Amino acid sequence: MTEPWLFTEAPAALAASSVTLMEGTTFCIGDRAGDLGGVDPGGLFVRDTRMLRVWDLTVEGRRPAPLTVHHETPYAAVHVGHLRLPAESGAHEIVVTRHRVVGDGLREEISLVNCTPRHRRVAMELAVASDLADIFEVKDGRAGESSLPARVIQPNHLRIEGVPDRGYGLVVVPDGAARATPSGISWTVDLGPHGSWSTILEVVVSAGGVVLEPHHPRDVPVREALPYRRRAEWWATAPRLDTPDARVRGLLQTSVEDLGILRIFDSDDPDHPVVAAGAPWFMALFGRDALISSLMMLPLSPELALDTCHVLAAHQGRQRDAVSEEEPGRILHELRLGPAGTLALGGGSAYFGSVDATPLFVVAVGQVARWSGPAAVTPDLLQAVDRALDWITESSDRDGFLSYVRKTPNGLRNQGWKDSWDGVNFADGRLAEPPIALAEVQGYVYAAFRARADLADALEGGRHAGEWRRRADDLKERFGQRFWLPDRGWYAAALDRDQQPVDALTSALGHLLWSGIVDLRLADQVVSHLLSPELFSGWGIRTLASSMGRYDPLSYHNGSVWPHDTALCVSGLARYGYTVEAARVANALLDAARVFDHRLPELFGGFDRATTGIPVPYPAACSPQAWAAAAPVEIMRSLLGLEPGQDGLECEPFLPDQMLPLRLDGLRWRGATYTIEVDPAGRHRMGPGS
Repeated sequence: MTEPWLFTEAPAALAASSVTLMEGTTFCIGDRAGDLGGVDPGGLFVRDTRMLRVWDLTVEGRRPAPLTVHHETPYAAVHVGHLRLPAESGAHEIVVTRHRVVGDGLREEISLVNCTPRHRRVAMELAVASDLADIFEVKDGRAGESSLPARVIQPNHLRIEGVPDRGYGLVVVPDGAARATPSGISWTVDLGPHGSWSTILEVVVSAGGVVLEPHHPRDVPVREALPYRRRAEWWATAPRLDTPDARVRGLLQTSVEDLGILRIFDSDDPDHPVVAAGAPWFMALFGRDALISSLMMLPLSPELALDTCHVLAAHQGRQRDAVSEEEPGRILHELRLGPAGTLALGGGSAYFGSVDATPLFVVAVGQVARWSGPAAVTPDLLQAVDRALDWITESSDRDGFLSYVRKTPNGLRNQGWKDSWDGVNFADGRLAEPPIALAEVQGYVYAAFRARADLADALEGGRHAGEWRRRADDLKERFGQRFWLPDRGWYAAALDRDQQPVDALTSALGHLLWSGIVDLRLADQVVSHLLSPELFSGWGIRTLASSMGRYDPLSYHNGSVWPHDTALCVSGLARYGYTVEAARVANALLDAARVFDHRLPELFGGFDRATTGIPVPYPAACSPQAWAAAAPVEIMRSLLGLEPGQDGLECEPFLPDQMLPLRLDGLRWRGATYTIEVDPAGRHRMGPGS
């Protein structure tokens, strides 16, 4: 069996001209004409399965030439094309419009307009094909080009089914005038002089034996459908930013839009949305990604973190299963709904191969209490926190460090956020062998112990709070003794199976500052290395220093720049009082975002700024991607010095001059909204939101 979570190559990149629509776990990749068959990889994907591979339109055997594409919303687009058809009385020009919306299926309205004063009868055909390929097969280039057989069912519907006992398939539902054949749907259309004609089709899909209810039924206007209402509600609470800095204005607006796009709603629990990891290949719940993204979004949407914690608690490990790596108390790595993922999991949907999602879950619940109030942490949620802490204790090695080794050959070899096969390596380039105790994970555990102590103070009258703080202090001391490399002046990236320090210089230093586990006496050295030319590219912090043996600026985890990683470095620098350095790194990432049209990608090349002059895109980077979209919010929180205090929301800004004056309205804390104003001299005022 293949290893579905382990990618030795980058996922297939999308063509620059492709058009992508997204809504929940549905996405559609086509070309500018609206066809799906000419894009590789392309198609309509629902719940990790490619439902349509071909959806290609011809009129009189000719493909309309695309004129324009208008994105009405992230899930709706209008494709406009035209063609000139020869006729005895002169050429007929016909405009073809395809209005497509997606969401647990697809609805498309096709319109023809005769631009001439002459009558014309035309034949229109829509070729339809599906392979019901799993998303893992498509993004790894293993799906091939074969299609499943289709059959016509009454009256003129087209059905395509996969293996019966898996319950995946679709039905194309045209209007009454259409004709269906196993290859697609066709119409004969009479167009009077300057006349027009239109038709509507629906694609109704089945996944896992369940017929999904389309989010855009044909009898409901798009502006009245559920996705439109959800998007309107999301934007109603969006912040309003006024600053002369166009970088920040554009970036924050795009971030809010992208995070709204990436939200996924479980039909069984629609009141607790979470964010998918990234488009197009990771439109699923990933524990680590959802937690970090929601933590970054706390000032704008504290309920997102609460919803994320509730959903992850509901899927928390209950038993031991080597196939899925489930263990009691463990937080999942990802939730997959397609056939390949569930087969690899022995029929399940959750894979638990993550070492950091569990401590980050505890940290997130602690932050929920700070931003939404202790009452938001229900008894059930607190019990989930304690189960998570039990897992951390049971999974720690003999020296008390949380480590990982995969339980199944189908799982991830590396289970931290740098989860590529070569993501953990020594300075000379050798790969570290598991069990591996990552440095940043020990920082997350330290923060989790501190969070549990605060929860004890807020919810349990301080019972056991001292014990949790002692555990945190003990871990911090042991971490310093074992991970600090005095001859290098930085912390080891990890300890390997032989308890030897993995001596690579990595961006983990920033995560350690973010968590608070760095000894104050060593902070100057840590910051010096973090801002060194080896780690700081001028656009952001590299994942691996350029002086290391495996450094490659276009690798996935060994020298590239990840915006969320850099944002955590900014927060860590600010936490330890290095505001000048934090502002420098933040400014660099904001400059990069401007080059990327105000949308930070999942990652980009780690080339030196002085060498390339522009940030170099990484092939196949997800965009939008959840924690890249959330990174600008985290950077703004750091630059504003926002922290929940005992008596309210505290603010100590150190904004770069080009951002001033600044006004941010719509900050959220404990059910209230706030406005922050910072004048050109850097003086600030905070009050109730307008």
